[in-house]
Amino acid sequence: MTALHFGQVVIGPPGSGKTTYCRGMQEFLSHLGRKVVVVNLDPANEGLPYPCAVDISELVTLDDVMDGLKLGPNGGLIYSMEYLEANLDWLESKLKHHHDCYFLFDCPGQVELYTHHNSVKNIFAQLSKWNFRLTAVHLVDSHYCADPAKFISILCTSLSTMLHVELPHVNVLSKMDLIEQYGKLAFNLDFYTEVLDLTYLVEHLSSDPFFKKFHHLNVKLAEVIQDYSLVSFVPLNVQDKESMTQVLRTVDKANGYCFGDLEERNLQAMMSAAVGADFQFSTTLSVQEKYMEATGKTVEDDVMDL
Repeated sequence: MTALHFGQVVIGPPGSGKTTYCRGMQEFLSHLGRKVVVVNLDPANEGLPYPCAVDISELVTLDDVMDGLKLGPNGGLIYSMEYLEANLDWLESKLKHHHDCYFLFDCPGQVELYTHHNSVKNIFAQLSKWNFRLTAVHLVDSHYCADPAKFISILCTSLSTMLHVELPHVNVLSKMDLIEQYGKLAFNLDFYTEVLDLTYLVEHLSSDPFFKKFHHLNVKLAEVIQDYSLVSFVPLNVQDKESMTQVLRTVDKANGYCFGDLEERNLQAMMSAAVGADFQFSTTLSVQEKYMEATGKTVEDDVMDL
C-alpha cells in the first residue's frame, strides 16, 4: 500500500465510549466532506451501530475463541489479537479496497493489550509500514476525575499506554456531560486536563483515612507522572459539535493531516495549528461552564481548603 492514508486508532478501557466515539466521529467527518472508513478490530463487538467496511469477526470472534480454546474473555481477546497479528495479510487485502479514505480503527477494550502485550503494538507498527499516519485516541471516562485515586490510576494507565503503543497520542476525557455524576471535582477542570501540580491532589487524597497509609506510594506515582510530563487530556462530549471539533483539530495536528493538501485549507488555519494558537485554557473554561456546576470558589480557595 504505497498511497498515504490518515486515521485514528481508538483505544481505551472497556465502556469508555470507543464504539460510540467511532460512530459520532464517522458522522462528523462525513458532514465535513471526508470519505470515512471504519475498521472494527474488536472481536467482542456485536451489533455495531455504524456501517463497518472491515470487520475482524470475518476472521475471528471472541465467542468462537472462548468456546474452542476454553479461555476467558481476557485470554480470548489476547489470543484474537495474536491471531490477527499472524494473519495481517487478511487485513491488508481488506484495506486495499479503500482508496483516498480516512480510517477509524475501533480497537478492543482491554488495558493489557496497550500497556505491556505486544500484538496490538505490532499491528499498529505494520500499519505504519503500509503508509498509514495514525493517531492513538485514548478514551477514559471523565467521571474518574471526581475520585483522586482513580484519576491517578488513569494517569498511570495513560502514560504506560503512550510509552508502549509508540504512536502520536491524544488522551480524551469522554462523557463530559456525566463528569460530576459520581461526585464534585476537587479542582477546576483545567487542573485535570492539563495535569497540573499533582501535589495538591495527593494531599487531597491523604484526607481519606484509607489512602493515608499509602501516601508515600501516591507521592512516588505522582512524581513519575510529572517527571515524564507527557499526559494531558482533551474533554469530549460526542453530542457536542464544538467538543468534537476540538478533538478533531488535536488529532489532525498529531498525525499531520492538517498540513496536507487533501482538503482546502487557508494559511491562517495552518499557522494556528502549527503554533498552537488555539488557547486550551479558554476551551477548557467553556467546557467547565457547560458541564459543571459553579461552586463560587477560586483555585486559591481550593488550596486554602487543603
